Amino acid sequence: MRATIDLAAVEAMDAADPLRAMRDRFILPEGVIYLDGNSLGAAAPAVFNELQKAATQEWAQDLIRAWNTAGWFDMPVALGDQLGRLIGAASGQTVVCDTTSINIYKVLHAALGMRPNRSVIVAEGDSFPTDLYMAEGVASTRPGTVLRLEGVDAPTIEELIDERVAVILVNHVNYKTGQLRDMAALTCKAHQVGALIVWDLCHTAGALPVELDAANADFAIGCTYKYLNGGPGAPAFIYAAKRHHDDVHQPLSGWWGHARPFAFEQSYTAGSGIRRFLCGTQPVLSMRALKGALDIWDDVDMAAVRKKSIALTDLFIQLVEARCGAYGLELEGPRDGNARGSQVSFLHPHGYQVMRALIERGVIGDFRAPSTIRFGFTPLYVGYKDVWQAVEVLEDILRTGAWQEARFAVKTAVT
Repeated sequence: MRATIDLAAVEAMDAADPLRAMRDRFILPEGVIYLDGNSLGAAAPAVFNELQKAATQEWAQDLIRAWNTAGWFDMPVALGDQLGRLIGAASGQTVVCDTTSINIYKVLHAALGMRPNRSVIVAEGDSFPTDLYMAEGVASTRPGTVLRLEGVDAPTIEELIDERVAVILVNHVNYKTGQLRDMAALTCKAHQVGALIVWDLCHTAGALPVELDAANADFAIGCTYKYLNGGPGAPAFIYAAKRHHDDVHQPLSGWWGHARPFAFEQSYTAGSGIRRFLCGTQPVLSMRALKGALDIWDDVDMAAVRKKSIALTDLFIQLVEARCGAYGLELEGPRDGNARGSQVSFLHPHGYQVMRALIERGVIGDFRAPSTIRFGFTPLYVGYKDVWQAVEVLEDILRTGAWQEARFAVKTAVT
């Protein structure tokens, strides 16, 4: 990136963008620059088309028959294979189901069961809270199980990995800073001591190429409502390497995971392969919405997504530091594009107020306590001119002190 850049150069970058046409496949409100796709992806007409068909034709007309005629029952595995292409997973290893939290619970239990003589779970102290909450919950059901945290029990996660560790739960991309982990290296480190590893891909799937099989990963979980644009509350997913399928036992033994669900047997027998991670009846309408979103990705080159992601975030950092550096902003995440996901975070002592002022002006990012303002860049629908305009608004808010207006003040909860 050049030391200085002007609007004409930014517009030229948009004109040369091989992903530019993808923007037309999403609904973006007029006057909004949307830099929060790492919290909730934008809507797409293809999603609404799938919902319309599922509701008005399959449900309304086919009724109960749609479980077979529309393939409802097999959607978790079919969608899992479709999603698997985006995370480097061969078919039969990914299933779409439940929520991220529930899937963490299932996978951690399964991993601990595969290492019965070990009692340590390793996680990150600055992980997204649900990962830690679920790890604590799993540990509470297994007497003697210990949770070790990076940044609490040792400075780095590598220092916590030894022969007592059963499973490591780690985010591929840190939700707050955007720091990207080396999946292959950390997986190898875990395997050297006989531990298993679970990768949280919530801030990775759809944002950059992932190679679970090539990295020899054991398990992965993630959501589909961020970069994959599946819609609010869209179902999550689980990846389990095929080599583990015969040894996996997860505790939520619902009837969809049964080997013969329609035999209605009184005792549980786990199904085969990745289906054994299923639990109860899955949300069909949400899954059909996700199908519409995933169909868009059939035309997407993940290498092009990653290249644009790095270019967008590099441009944003360069412009923010050049135009807003005198107003108390400090880069929180990695400066090297290859070391971060598709987001940029800055620290500001009044980050909450700054972000509220930005959102009022149509630049939507988000805030993470205590002082992080976070911007997610979804290459399918964010352009280089969006970056330029967002920084213009940010500069104006900081230069004029607009963020100090009373309506942006932190509201104190009434107790």
